[in-house]
Amino acid sequence: MNAGALCARHYETGAPVRLSWENGILTGLGACPSAESDLWVAPALCDLQVNGFAGIDFQKDGLTTENLLSAVRQLRAAGCTRFFLTLITAPWDHLRHRLSHLQNLRRQSTELQAAISGWHIEGPFLSPEPGFHGAHNPAWMCDPAPHHLRQLREITAPDPVLITLAPERPGALDAIALAVSLGFTVNLGHTNAAIEILRQAMAAGATGFTHLGNGCPRDLDRHDNILWRVFELPQLQVSLIPDRIHISPALFRLMHRAIDADHIHYVSDAMSAAGAFAESPVPPVKPRRFTLGNLEVEVGLDQIVRQPGKTNFAGSALRPIDGVFRAAQMLNCPWQETWKRFSDQPARYVGLPAGMQTGQRADFCLLRVDHRHACQELRIFVEGVEYSQTGDRKDS
Repeated sequence: MNAGALCARHYETGAPVRLSWENGILTGLGACPSAESDLWVAPALCDLQVNGFAGIDFQKDGLTTENLLSAVRQLRAAGCTRFFLTLITAPWDHLRHRLSHLQNLRRQSTELQAAISGWHIEGPFLSPEPGFHGAHNPAWMCDPAPHHLRQLREITAPDPVLITLAPERPGALDAIALAVSLGFTVNLGHTNAAIEILRQAMAAGATGFTHLGNGCPRDLDRHDNILWRVFELPQLQVSLIPDRIHISPALFRLMHRAIDADHIHYVSDAMSAAGAFAESPVPPVKPRRFTLGNLEVEVGLDQIVRQPGKTNFAGSALRPIDGVFRAAQMLNCPWQETWKRFSDQPARYVGLPAGMQTGQRADFCLLRVDHRHACQELRIFVEGVEYSQTGDRKDS
Protein backbone atom coordinates (compact mmCIF):
# COMPACT_ATOMS: atom_id res chain seq x y z
CA MET A 1 0.00 0.00 0.00
CA ASN A 2 1.34 3.47 -0.95
CA ALA A 3 1.22 5.37 2.34
CA GLY A 4 3.55 7.64 4.25
CA ALA A 5 4.08 10.85 6.19
CA LEU A 6 6.75 13.51 6.65
CA CYS A 7 7.34 16.74 8.53
CA ALA A 8 8.70 19.89 6.90
CA ARG A 9 8.10 23.63 6.80
CA HIS A 10 5.10 24.71 4.72
CA TYR A 11 6.30 26.82 1.80
CA GLU A 12 3.69 29.56 2.32
CA THR A 13 3.48 29.85 6.11
CA GLY A 14 6.92 28.62 7.19
CA ALA A 15 5.21 26.64 9.96
CA PRO A 16 6.15 22.98 10.57
CA VAL A 17 3.50 20.70 9.08
CA ARG A 18 2.92 16.98 8.92
CA LEU A 19 1.93 15.79 5.47
CA SER A 20 0.41 12.30 5.21
CA TRP A 21 -0.94 10.25 2.32
CA GLU A 22 -2.47 6.89 1.56
CA ASN A 23 -3.06 5.16 -1.78
CA GLY A 24 -1.54 8.17 -3.53
CA ILE A 25 -4.00 10.68 -2.00
CA LEU A 26 -3.25 13.34 0.60
CA THR A 27 -5.03 12.41 3.82
CA GLY A 28 -3.69 15.03 6.21
CA LEU A 29 -1.91 18.36 6.46
CA GLY A 30 -1.68 19.46 10.07
CA ALA A 31 0.61 20.94 12.64
CA CYS A 32 3.90 19.24 13.48
CA PRO A 33 5.93 19.97 16.64
CA SER A 34 9.08 20.73 14.69
CA ALA A 35 10.83 20.43 11.34
CA GLU A 36 14.36 20.99 10.08
CA SER A 37 14.91 24.69 9.43
CA ASP A 38 16.02 24.23 5.82
CA LEU A 39 13.52 21.53 4.81
CA TRP A 40 10.41 22.74 2.98
CA VAL A 41 7.38 21.10 1.39
CA ALA A 42 5.58 22.69 -1.57
CA PRO A 43 3.12 21.62 -4.26
CA ALA A 44 4.70 20.21 -7.41
CA LEU A 45 5.13 22.63 -10.29
CA CYS A 46 2.64 22.97 -13.15
CA ASP A 47 3.80 24.30 -16.54
CA LEU A 48 1.23 25.34 -19.16
CA GLN A 49 3.68 25.75 -22.05
CA VAL A 50 6.15 22.95 -22.85
CA ASN A 51 7.14 22.49 -26.51
CA GLY A 52 9.66 19.74 -25.75
CA PHE A 53 12.19 18.73 -23.13
CA ALA A 54 15.46 16.86 -22.60
CA GLY A 55 16.19 16.35 -26.29
CA ILE A 56 12.59 15.44 -27.22
CA ASP A 57 10.84 17.82 -29.64
CA PHE A 58 7.06 17.56 -29.35
CA GLN A 59 6.73 19.18 -32.77
CA LYS A 60 8.15 16.12 -34.54
CA ASP A 61 6.02 13.45 -36.18
CA GLY A 62 6.41 9.83 -35.19
CA LEU A 63 7.27 10.31 -31.53
CA THR A 64 7.02 7.15 -29.43
CA THR A 65 5.74 6.43 -25.95
CA GLU A 66 9.37 6.08 -24.86
CA ASN A 67 10.15 9.57 -26.24
CA LEU A 68 7.33 11.14 -24.25
CA LEU A 69 8.16 9.21 -21.10
CA SER A 70 11.77 10.37 -21.34
CA ALA A 71 10.66 14.01 -21.49
CA VAL A 72 8.07 13.51 -18.71
CA ARG A 73 10.65 11.98 -16.38
CA GLN A 74 13.16 14.77 -16.89
CA LEU A 75 10.44 17.38 -16.36
CA ARG A 76 9.53 15.55 -13.16
CA ALA A 77 13.17 15.75 -12.05
CA ALA A 78 12.87 19.52 -12.55
CA GLY A 79 9.98 19.66 -10.07
CA CYS A 80 7.17 19.65 -12.65
CA THR A 81 4.69 16.77 -12.38
CA ARG A 82 1.93 18.26 -14.55
CA PHE A 83 2.19 20.18 -17.80
CA PHE A 84 0.33 21.17 -20.95
CA LEU A 85 1.99 19.63 -23.99
CA THR A 86 2.26 22.52 -26.45
CA LEU A 87 2.04 22.36 -30.23
CA ILE A 88 3.03 25.40 -32.25
CA THR A 89 2.09 26.64 -35.73
CA ALA A 90 2.16 24.02 -38.48
CA PRO A 91 0.03 23.29 -41.53
CA TRP A 92 -3.37 22.55 -40.03
CA ASP A 93 -3.65 18.93 -41.15
CA HIS A 94 -0.12 18.22 -39.87
CA LEU A 95 -0.88 19.80 -36.51
CA ARG A 96 -4.17 17.92 -36.23
CA HIS A 97 -2.59 14.55 -37.03
CA ARG A 98 0.32 15.26 -34.67
CA LEU A 99 -2.08 16.06 -31.84
CA SER A 100 -4.11 12.91 -32.54
CA HIS A 101 -0.96 10.77 -32.48
CA LEU A 102 0.21 12.26 -29.19
CA GLN A 103 -3.24 11.81 -27.65
CA ASN A 104 -3.23 8.14 -28.67
CA LEU A 105 0.16 7.66 -27.01
CA ARG A 106 -1.06 9.37 -23.86
CA ARG A 107 -4.14 7.18 -23.61
CA GLN A 108 -1.97 4.06 -23.64
CA SER A 109 0.14 5.07 -20.61
CA THR A 110 -1.04 5.88 -17.10
CA GLU A 111 2.27 7.65 -16.45
CA LEU A 112 1.70 9.96 -19.41
CA GLN A 113 -1.90 10.57 -18.36
CA ALA A 114 -0.71 11.62 -14.90
CA ALA A 115 1.84 14.07 -16.33
CA ILE A 116 0.19 15.51 -19.46
CA SER A 117 -2.73 17.34 -17.86
CA GLY A 118 -3.83 19.08 -21.04
CA TRP A 119 -2.90 20.60 -24.38
CA HIS A 120 -1.77 24.07 -25.42
CA ILE A 121 -2.37 24.92 -29.08
CA GLU A 122 -0.21 27.97 -29.83
CA GLY A 123 -1.04 28.72 -33.43
CA PRO A 124 -1.69 28.70 -36.31
CA PHE A 125 -4.16 31.53 -35.59
CA LEU A 126 -1.46 34.13 -34.83
CA SER A 127 -0.30 37.45 -36.25
CA PRO A 128 1.97 37.10 -39.32
CA GLU A 129 3.48 40.55 -38.73
CA PRO A 130 7.29 40.68 -38.44
CA GLY A 131 8.31 40.36 -34.81
CA PHE A 132 4.86 39.34 -33.67
CA HIS A 133 5.01 35.94 -35.35
CA GLY A 134 8.20 35.06 -33.43
CA ALA A 135 9.53 31.62 -34.36
CA HIS A 136 6.19 30.64 -35.93
CA ASN A 137 6.10 30.31 -39.72
CA PRO A 138 3.64 32.90 -41.13
CA ALA A 139 3.16 30.78 -44.27
CA TRP A 140 1.38 28.15 -42.15
CA MET A 141 -0.91 30.56 -40.35
CA CYS A 142 -4.63 30.80 -41.06
CA ASP A 143 -7.82 32.36 -39.75
CA PRO A 144 -9.67 30.32 -37.12
CA ALA A 145 -12.84 28.62 -38.31
CA PRO A 146 -15.47 26.59 -36.44
CA HIS A 147 -14.28 23.29 -37.92
CA HIS A 148 -10.78 23.87 -36.52
CA LEU A 149 -12.10 24.13 -32.98
CA ARG A 150 -14.49 21.21 -33.29
CA GLN A 151 -11.69 19.02 -34.64
CA LEU A 152 -9.52 19.96 -31.65
CA ARG A 153 -12.28 19.09 -29.23
CA GLU A 154 -12.95 15.79 -30.99
CA ILE A 155 -9.29 14.80 -30.59
CA THR A 156 -8.76 16.05 -27.04
CA ALA A 157 -12.08 15.32 -25.32
CA PRO A 158 -12.41 15.48 -22.36
CA ASP A 159 -8.98 17.01 -21.63
CA PRO A 160 -8.34 20.67 -20.74
CA VAL A 161 -7.20 22.71 -23.75
CA LEU A 162 -5.57 26.14 -23.85
CA ILE A 163 -5.56 28.00 -27.17
CA THR A 164 -3.42 31.03 -27.97
CA LEU A 165 -4.60 33.22 -30.86
CA ALA A 166 -4.39 36.74 -32.25
CA PRO A 167 -7.84 38.36 -31.97
CA GLU A 168 -7.32 40.69 -34.94
CA ARG A 169 -7.51 37.75 -37.38
CA PRO A 170 -10.80 37.55 -39.33
CA GLY A 171 -13.26 35.32 -37.51
CA ALA A 172 -11.23 35.31 -34.28
CA LEU A 173 -13.88 36.89 -32.06
CA ASP A 174 -16.50 34.33 -33.08
CA ALA A 175 -13.87 31.59 -32.68
CA ILE A 176 -13.17 32.72 -29.11
CA ALA A 177 -16.85 32.46 -28.20
CA LEU A 178 -17.11 29.01 -29.78
CA ALA A 179 -13.90 27.83 -28.09
CA VAL A 180 -15.20 28.87 -24.69
CA SER A 181 -18.50 27.06 -25.35
CA LEU A 182 -16.46 23.93 -26.12
CA GLY A 183 -14.71 24.20 -22.75
CA PHE A 184 -11.40 25.65 -23.95
CA THR A 185 -9.39 28.33 -22.15
CA VAL A 186 -8.47 31.11 -24.58
CA ASN A 187 -5.32 33.21 -24.37
CA LEU A 188 -4.36 36.12 -26.57
CA GLY A 189 -0.78 36.22 -27.84
CA HIS A 190 1.51 36.82 -30.80
CA THR A 191 -0.79 39.75 -31.47
CA ASN A 192 -0.65 43.42 -32.34
CA ALA A 193 -4.35 43.98 -31.78
CA ALA A 194 -5.60 47.43 -30.86
CA ILE A 195 -6.90 47.74 -27.33
CA GLU A 196 -10.49 47.93 -28.60
CA ILE A 197 -10.07 44.50 -30.23
CA LEU A 198 -8.44 43.11 -27.09
CA ARG A 199 -11.46 44.27 -25.10
CA GLN A 200 -13.82 42.68 -27.63
CA ALA A 201 -11.85 39.44 -27.35
CA MET A 202 -12.23 39.50 -23.57
CA ALA A 203 -15.95 40.15 -23.92
CA ALA A 204 -16.10 37.07 -26.17
CA GLY A 205 -14.43 34.98 -23.45
CA ALA A 206 -10.63 35.32 -23.71
CA THR A 207 -9.15 35.35 -20.22
CA GLY A 208 -5.33 35.32 -20.54
CA PHE A 209 -2.25 36.44 -22.43
CA THR A 210 0.59 34.14 -23.46
CA HIS A 211 4.22 35.02 -22.52
CA LEU A 212 3.81 38.79 -22.36
CA GLY A 213 6.97 40.58 -23.49
CA ASN A 214 7.64 37.92 -26.13
CA GLY A 215 6.00 37.22 -29.46
CA CYS A 216 6.52 40.89 -30.28
CA PRO A 217 9.29 43.00 -31.89
CA ARG A 218 12.32 44.01 -29.86
CA ASP A 219 11.64 47.67 -30.74
CA LEU A 220 8.19 48.98 -29.84
CA ASP A 221 6.42 52.33 -30.10
CA ARG A 222 6.95 53.99 -26.74
CA HIS A 223 3.49 55.59 -26.82
CA ASP A 224 1.33 52.65 -27.82
CA ASN A 225 2.38 49.00 -27.88
CA ILE A 226 1.10 45.59 -26.86
CA LEU A 227 2.70 45.82 -23.40
CA TRP A 228 0.95 49.05 -22.49
CA ARG A 229 -2.37 47.72 -23.84
CA VAL A 230 -2.21 44.60 -21.70
CA PHE A 231 -1.24 46.64 -18.64
CA GLU A 232 -4.54 48.50 -19.11
CA LEU A 233 -6.50 45.23 -18.99
CA PRO A 234 -6.01 44.04 -15.40
CA GLN A 235 -8.55 41.21 -15.75
CA LEU A 236 -6.22 39.19 -18.02
CA GLN A 237 -4.23 36.31 -16.51
CA VAL A 238 -0.71 36.84 -17.89
CA SER A 239 2.02 34.26 -18.32
CA LEU A 240 5.71 35.23 -18.17
CA ILE A 241 8.93 33.33 -18.94
CA PRO A 242 11.15 33.83 -15.84
CA ASP A 243 14.53 32.90 -17.33
CA ARG A 244 16.25 36.35 -17.19
CA ILE A 245 16.58 36.06 -20.98
CA HIS A 246 13.17 36.52 -22.56
CA ILE A 247 12.38 39.39 -20.20
CA SER A 248 15.03 41.62 -18.65
CA PRO A 249 15.08 41.75 -14.84
CA ALA A 250 14.04 45.41 -14.88
CA LEU A 251 11.04 44.78 -17.14
CA PHE A 252 10.17 41.68 -15.11
CA ARG A 253 10.00 43.79 -11.95
CA LEU A 254 7.93 46.48 -13.68
CA MET A 255 5.47 43.87 -14.93
CA HIS A 256 4.93 42.66 -11.37
CA ARG A 257 4.16 46.23 -10.33
CA ALA A 258 1.77 46.88 -13.21
CA ILE A 259 -0.10 43.55 -13.04
CA ASP A 260 -1.87 42.19 -9.97
CA ALA A 261 0.20 39.39 -8.40
CA ASP A 262 -2.75 36.99 -8.56
CA HIS A 263 -2.96 37.53 -12.32
CA ILE A 264 0.58 36.37 -13.12
CA HIS A 265 1.81 32.82 -13.63
CA TYR A 266 5.04 31.46 -15.06
CA VAL A 267 5.71 29.13 -17.97
CA SER A 268 8.99 27.70 -19.21
CA ASP A 269 8.15 27.78 -22.95
CA ALA A 270 10.70 24.95 -22.91
CA MET A 271 11.81 23.28 -26.12
CA SER A 272 13.99 20.22 -26.64
CA ALA A 273 17.15 21.91 -25.34
CA ALA A 274 15.67 22.38 -21.86
CA GLY A 275 17.09 19.82 -19.47
CA ALA A 276 19.36 18.40 -22.17
CA PHE A 277 22.58 19.75 -20.68
CA ALA A 278 22.11 18.06 -17.32
CA GLU A 279 23.25 14.74 -18.73
CA SER A 280 26.79 16.00 -19.33
CA PRO A 281 29.00 16.95 -16.36
CA VAL A 282 31.14 19.07 -18.69
CA PRO A 283 29.32 21.96 -20.38
CA PRO A 284 29.64 22.00 -24.18
CA VAL A 285 32.34 24.26 -25.56
CA LYS A 286 30.48 24.94 -28.79
CA PRO A 287 26.76 25.68 -29.20
CA ARG A 288 24.62 22.58 -29.60
CA ARG A 289 21.95 22.17 -32.26
CA PHE A 290 18.35 21.21 -31.48
CA THR A 291 15.05 21.33 -33.33
CA LEU A 292 11.79 23.15 -32.79
CA GLY A 293 9.58 21.67 -35.45
CA ASN A 294 11.04 22.61 -38.81
CA LEU A 295 13.54 25.02 -37.25
CA GLU A 296 17.09 24.14 -36.36
CA VAL A 297 18.13 26.18 -33.35
CA GLU A 298 21.39 26.74 -31.51
CA VAL A 299 21.94 26.79 -27.75
CA GLY A 300 25.22 27.89 -26.17
CA LEU A 301 26.55 28.27 -22.65
CA ASP A 302 24.23 31.24 -22.09
CA GLN A 303 21.26 28.85 -22.53
CA ILE A 304 19.72 31.21 -25.08
CA VAL A 305 17.86 29.44 -27.88
CA ARG A 306 18.44 31.18 -31.22
CA GLN A 307 18.12 30.43 -34.87
CA PRO A 308 21.71 30.21 -36.21
CA GLY A 309 22.90 33.61 -37.35
CA LYS A 310 19.90 35.44 -35.88
CA THR A 311 19.30 37.31 -32.63
CA ASN A 312 15.63 36.43 -32.06
CA PHE A 313 14.71 33.74 -29.54
CA ALA A 314 13.02 30.45 -30.47
CA GLY A 315 11.68 28.89 -27.29
CA SER A 316 13.68 28.48 -24.11
CA ALA A 317 16.03 26.06 -22.36
CA LEU A 318 14.51 26.81 -18.94
CA ARG A 319 13.84 24.07 -16.39
CA PRO A 320 10.76 24.87 -14.28
CA ILE A 321 12.58 24.61 -10.94
CA ASP A 322 15.19 27.09 -12.17
CA GLY A 323 12.43 29.48 -13.22
CA VAL A 324 11.15 29.69 -9.64
CA PHE A 325 14.51 30.73 -8.23
CA ARG A 326 15.45 33.03 -11.11
CA ALA A 327 12.15 34.85 -10.70
CA ALA A 328 12.86 35.31 -6.98
CA GLN A 329 16.33 36.68 -7.76
CA MET A 330 14.93 39.18 -10.27
CA LEU A 331 12.21 40.33 -7.86
CA ASN A 332 14.48 40.24 -4.81
CA CYS A 333 11.78 38.34 -2.95
CA PRO A 334 11.52 34.98 -1.15
CA TRP A 335 11.37 31.94 -3.44
CA GLN A 336 8.15 30.92 -1.68
CA GLU A 337 6.41 33.88 -3.29
CA THR A 338 7.41 32.90 -6.82
CA TRP A 339 6.80 29.18 -6.26
CA LYS A 340 3.02 29.60 -6.26
CA ARG A 341 3.18 31.36 -9.64
CA PHE A 342 4.67 28.18 -11.12
CA SER A 343 2.36 25.79 -9.27
CA ASP A 344 -0.96 26.88 -7.77
CA GLN A 345 -1.76 29.84 -10.02
CA PRO A 346 -1.33 28.16 -13.42
CA ALA A 347 -3.22 25.10 -12.18
CA ARG A 348 -6.15 27.17 -10.98
CA TYR A 349 -6.19 29.16 -14.20
CA VAL A 350 -6.95 26.07 -16.30
CA GLY A 351 -9.19 24.40 -13.74
CA LEU A 352 -6.76 21.81 -12.33
CA PRO A 353 -6.56 20.93 -8.62
CA ALA A 354 -4.15 23.33 -6.91
CA GLY A 355 -2.16 23.45 -3.71
CA MET A 356 -1.78 20.70 -1.14
CA GLN A 357 -5.29 19.79 -0.01
CA THR A 358 -6.56 16.59 1.55
CA GLY A 359 -8.32 14.45 -1.00
CA GLN A 360 -6.05 15.55 -3.82
CA ARG A 361 -3.27 13.63 -5.53
CA ALA A 362 -0.16 13.48 -3.34
CA ASP A 363 2.13 15.40 -5.71
CA PHE A 364 4.63 17.58 -3.88
CA CYS A 365 8.26 18.65 -3.68
CA LEU A 366 10.55 18.39 -0.68
CA LEU A 367 13.33 20.98 -0.82
CA ARG A 368 16.41 21.93 1.10
CA VAL A 369 17.06 25.64 0.68
CA ASP A 370 20.10 27.27 2.26
CA HIS A 371 20.42 30.69 3.85
CA ARG A 372 21.35 32.18 0.47
CA HIS A 373 17.99 30.99 -0.91
CA ALA A 374 19.66 28.43 -3.16
CA CYS A 375 18.05 25.03 -3.66
CA GLN A 376 20.52 22.40 -2.48
CA GLU A 377 18.27 19.35 -2.77
CA LEU A 378 15.03 18.60 -4.57
CA ARG A 379 12.94 15.46 -3.97
CA ILE A 380 9.84 14.81 -6.07
CA PHE A 381 6.77 12.80 -5.06
CA VAL A 382 3.97 11.78 -7.44
CA GLU A 383 0.93 10.13 -5.90
CA GLY A 384 3.04 9.68 -2.77
CA VAL A 385 5.82 7.81 -4.60
CA GLU A 386 9.27 9.36 -4.57
CA TYR A 387 11.11 9.52 -7.88
CA SER A 388 14.84 9.86 -8.42
CA GLN A 389 16.52 12.49 -10.58
CA THR A 390 16.56 9.95 -13.42
CA GLY A 391 12.80 9.59 -13.25
CA ASP A 392 12.71 6.15 -11.68
CA ARG A 393 10.63 5.17 -8.66
CA LYS A 394 12.85 5.09 -5.60
CA ASP A 395 11.01 2.08 -4.19
CA SER A 396 11.43 0.02 -7.38
